[in-house]
Amino acid sequence: MALGLVQVNFKAGDDSAVGRFWAEALGWGDFSSEPGATGVMPVGAKWPVDGVVCIDVIRVPEPEAVKNRAHLELATSSAAHHEELVARLKELGATVAESQREVPWTVLGDPEGNLFCVLEPRDIYRDTGPIAAVVVDCAEPRTMAGFWGGAMGWTLHAVSDDRALLRSAKGTGPYLEFLRSPHGC
Repeated sequence: MALGLVQVNFKAGDDSAVGRFWAEALGWGDFSSEPGATGVMPVGAKWPVDGVVCIDVIRVPEPEAVKNRAHLELATSSAAHHEELVARLKELGATVAESQREVPWTVLGDPEGNLFCVLEPRDIYRDTGPIAAVVVDCAEPRTMAGFWGGAMGWTLHAVSDDRALLRSAKGTGPYLEFLRSPHGC
């Protein structure tokens, strides 16, 4: 039986507030399954949700001291949708990241600084849902893609020394992308 990518995990001082942010950002619902943990997934869905990567926010006593090695990339359908989504996310409490540079996408931080990107419209992400990709920094994208592609039975869509892109063999849900980083995995 193959593994599946069913959720990503964020750490936060206030799991409820960060969970509410992500629920509003994605148009999903949030729930608390236990004290100190808030889950975010499509309203009315039962976990695990086929073709969807849900979010699990775990309360921690101290803020993250290092950059997260994984982040979400959100899909948009047009330039206007990109602009509207970024404005709405800022209204919900997102901030433009200090790392923002001259690129066609927008790098934001959620209310506790967890970074994510709002992508410009790209054909490859038109059918992923609101989460286009889960991106993981690593030392060896080829190796990571080989391992995780084999473990999950996912299809390799692109590979180089600096980047590897996988997606469910069903062609549903977000992509899993490995990017070379000097910090490794």
